[in-house]
Amino acid sequence: MKTLYFSVFPRGAIFNSLIISQKDFRYVLCSTQDALFIRIMLQYLCIMYFKSSGRTNPKTGQHEGYYRIVESYRNASGRVCHRTILNIGFLEDSLTPEQLNQIARSLTDMYERKISLFEFKDTLVKKWTTIWWNRIVSGKKLDLTVYHEDNRMVNADTIEHRQAREVGSEWICYCTWQKLGLDDFFRSKGWTDKEIQFAQTQIISRAVYPASELATARWIKENSAICDLTGYELEKINKDRLYRGAKKLYGLKEEMEQYLSVQTNEIFNIKDKIMLYDLTNTYFEGEKRNSSLAKFGRSKEKRNDAKQVVLALVVNIYGFIKYSAIHEGNFSDSAGLEKVIDHLSATQEKTRRVVVIDAGIATEDNLQMISSKGYEYLCVSRTKMRNYEIDTSRLTVLMQTKSKYNIVLKRIATQDNQDYYLEVSSDKKALKEKSMKDQFESRFELELEKIKASLYKKGGVKRIDKVHERIGRAKEKYRSVHSRYTIEVIKDEQDKNAVDVKWSKLLTKEQQATEGLGKYFLRTNMPIQDEVVIWNIYNTIREVESTFRTLKTDLDLRPIYHKTDIATMAHLNLGILAYWLVNTVRCQLKGQGINHSWKEIIRIGNTQKVVKSVGYNKAGNEVHVKKCSTPTKKLNEILEKLSIKHRSFTQIKSVVHKLKNQKSLTQKQRTLSSG
Repeated sequence: MKTLYFSVFPRGAIFNSLIISQKDFRYVLCSTQDALFIRIMLQYLCIMYFKSSGRTNPKTGQHEGYYRIVESYRNASGRVCHRTILNIGFLEDSLTPEQLNQIARSLTDMYERKISLFEFKDTLVKKWTTIWWNRIVSGKKLDLTVYHEDNRMVNADTIEHRQAREVGSEWICYCTWQKLGLDDFFRSKGWTDKEIQFAQTQIISRAVYPASELATARWIKENSAICDLTGYELEKINKDRLYRGAKKLYGLKEEMEQYLSVQTNEIFNIKDKIMLYDLTNTYFEGEKRNSSLAKFGRSKEKRNDAKQVVLALVVNIYGFIKYSAIHEGNFSDSAGLEKVIDHLSATQEKTRRVVVIDAGIATEDNLQMISSKGYEYLCVSRTKMRNYEIDTSRLTVLMQTKSKYNIVLKRIATQDNQDYYLEVSSDKKALKEKSMKDQFESRFELELEKIKASLYKKGGVKRIDKVHERIGRAKEKYRSVHSRYTIEVIKDEQDKNAVDVKWSKLLTKEQQATEGLGKYFLRTNMPIQDEVVIWNIYNTIREVESTFRTLKTDLDLRPIYHKTDIATMAHLNLGILAYWLVNTVRCQLKGQGINHSWKEIIRIGNTQKVVKSVGYNKAGNEVHVKKCSTPTKKLNEILEKLSIKHRSFTQIKSVVHKLKNQKSLTQKQRTLSSG
């Protein structure tokens, strides 16, 4: 492999996500492949540069570099092209790579009529700059009128603004993608650059504009500048390619999950000592007749009429996903926990950790299993404790939440069970439960009023057995309140019809229900004896609730329209991948006092556009300027907190002569026209 030398660009030069900062210039020793990459970068940083190829010098008989001065430019379609300006040949003097770089910069400055800030004192640089510039001028190798004043003067009446596209939110997600190092991950899996660019485009689009594949394709083509950031060809975007891309990403689900878990732990210096586990479900639109995944189950969204799928997540206290699984719609909350614990044991560090779970998962079998696997648990007791005593050796703790609601914590004295129990009384929870209690009671009493009113209507239900059936249906509908009522049905003399229905509340049960409002009990096997610490650890379960809310609402995982099970799983996985970008951004902002929801961040980000402006100069040439709008004050604050450049696009200018439409000639026509 031949070794080539190239000089690197000056301080602060930027090419895509690569930023190289040097004191001035230095040499780089690299392989042929790396040299090609550096050469490509140089084309974007200056108009002229040196390009060499190995040839045998007839004078010396040795293999030497044959040099050319080359320029890069954009044609009418925006494609980067290269053109040889001057053939230098074999160098007469022994010039170093840095001297060649200085000559190229000097020639570029002379062409652009710029005055260099640094005067080169090297006599060889001055000598060959003068010689080669004279050859360029005498040979008319360059159009020296390009930088004439007429070409710089644009007629304001001809200026048009084209292709105004959203770029702010996409730019935030793109920089977050680079921070997570996902390009390197995909390359390690054998993905090509084009495949990586498409994955970038699809995942970022999901984060910024969650929609169907068809709507996403339209948005990418008509509204967003995402392809300008990722480099993927805009004309290749279509819904079928997006479907295939989502399925291919699902094939790397577990590996990506593990990689991103490690990456975010390193970025935010996280030690996963607390794991939050919970399940949620999302429903399908459609019958899903032949699906093994879509089943009827207990819907948390009150959509018992639709089939659903269950999503199980383990997240840490910062909201980053440590494990995800997709289950059938009738999957039980208390099932599948052992598999989750085994997965965590295999993939996480061997340290003692706490698993925080909700009451629906905290069965006695699950708690024993967690303890046997070497984990500690913290959960809400599945049943409200009766006839318990407060531990008088511990002080009652009174706390106030951010919402100015009071929380009272009391340690419970236990004898039979060795676990630690904590009574939690919440003013806010009490208000909510009282409102629900009053609402259900009023509805139950309204049902009884309807039954009673029917006794006095012509054609109403009066038969004693039918009246009892109606009362039974009312009790079935309002299970939580009917036990606090005594109901009496008064019969007529023949015992066939009811003549009245009377009811009243049982004072003892009503008092118990009122006293229990706002109270719940925490249970743990942790050796911690501090009431505040126990409550704060359990309170982190709100993070998994926030994760579900972001996935379902902000990232549009609800409802699901896909027909096949593989498309459904790919859809859910794509939303989870987008969530990694979302939570990485929000976690950085939360640490600096910005607690915006993701929808609010998107709204602020969409205020920044990239606009292509076109006009004509005095010479009659078309001038293109592509530039980002100045970020608003709110977006500017977000970008500063994230340490992101305020503009994803720097100003790009090109002068393109008007092209005349010419009909392409066939080979036969060319032959005839040439005689």
